[in-house]
Amino acid sequence: MRVHFIGIGGIGLSALARFLNFDGHSVSGSDMKSSAITKELEKEGIKISCPQDAKNITPDLDLVIYSAAVTDENPELIEARLNQIRTMSRKEALPIILGDKKNYCVAGAHGKSTTTAILATILESSALIGAIPKEFGSNFRYIDKTVAFEADESDASFLLSNPYCAIVTNAEPEHMEYYAYDYDKFYDSYETFLSLAKVKVVNGEDKDVKKLKIENATYLYPSKDIKNLCYTLKNGEPCTKFTLKDYGEFEVWGFGFHIASNASLAILAALNELNIETIRENLKKYKGIKKRFDIVQSNERFVVIDDYAHHPTEIEATMKSVELYDNLTNFNNRIVLWQPHKYSRTSDNLEGFKKCFRRCDELIILPLWTVAGEKRIDIDFEKEFASYNPIFADRVVSYEGKIELIKDDKIIKTYDEGIFLGVGAGDITYQLRY
Repeated sequence: MRVHFIGIGGIGLSALARFLNFDGHSVSGSDMKSSAITKELEKEGIKISCPQDAKNITPDLDLVIYSAAVTDENPELIEARLNQIRTMSRKEALPIILGDKKNYCVAGAHGKSTTTAILATILESSALIGAIPKEFGSNFRYIDKTVAFEADESDASFLLSNPYCAIVTNAEPEHMEYYAYDYDKFYDSYETFLSLAKVKVVNGEDKDVKKLKIENATYLYPSKDIKNLCYTLKNGEPCTKFTLKDYGEFEVWGFGFHIASNASLAILAALNELNIETIRENLKKYKGIKKRFDIVQSNERFVVIDDYAHHPTEIEATMKSVELYDNLTNFNNRIVLWQPHKYSRTSDNLEGFKKCFRRCDELIILPLWTVAGEKRIDIDFEKEFASYNPIFADRVVSYEGKIELIKDDKIIKTYDEGIFLGVGAGDITYQLRY
């Protein structure tokens, strides 16, 4: 099959393109501009066109798959439809891509990327993840017909993921604009997702999972099932050790109870494929994922950590990990750089955002990162976050051993000591790297 992807440079769509390419199909794609992802795709033999143009759509194509960001005015999408070439959104294409695979699908508002990456490491399986595990340096890996898949609830596309095993880390309402703020519709989608799977593994202590009607599931009760937590540095990297039920001790990269919980869900799911000793040894190979407690520079006085957290619950978990790291390293100064992500998310979760930074010594707030076409909502950050006495900056510039805050094109402060944590899902990750 000849397949063309419009918006192929996105983290989710690029993974699907890679998967089909390795599955033996002829794959091409386009994006608005070249990026690190599109350059990697070209190295893998995928023809990339930038920018997008109607001439990229040729009559021999069997299918055109487009990202959620692509509008009906896109010249390639128009050309494909004019030529009566089959077109599908990423969501609609999932049954074609995953239909004949044994899929371990991980859903949840938080922790799904980490849990999926851990599961892929344990199973030594193929993987489709909305993040980049450091173990194999890509959002994609093709090994066999068993797939660890990060299933997306934001547009209900997880209902099309053909799960053999459905894993739910939590079911906290998120992306409610898609569900028209209808909570019954939101929870029904999780129930349907779980009902599609032969095997189900869920976090039984999550308050929102408790609202779901679930049959024949394996439940993890983290506060009872996870014991003997121990946090250490292993070759300078964060490591969490814990015992799970009566299966003995495990160790996993990262800090925090949430890491142990994510790993435990992966372990319980993997028991359908592997014995416990193989699981224990394979888990040690997990090395974390980029932009999740990602230490991008470090010396004896200054550490810079990049984290994708962009919801209060995620930021709270990351702040706890920073506290653990600080207790082991004694940097004794925690600076947080926050780039708010989307007006709707920031407004919907404002009270949570006002509380989740309480473990920091200093808060810096960047301009809100929005998406094209999003409705602007007035948020008085100075008033709402006054208790932190925050610094407002336009951007940061990173150098080896220091970070400069920029406001009105002037350096207003320089940091070269302590733990400097950046959180957000916009371009903050690039600002933090020198």
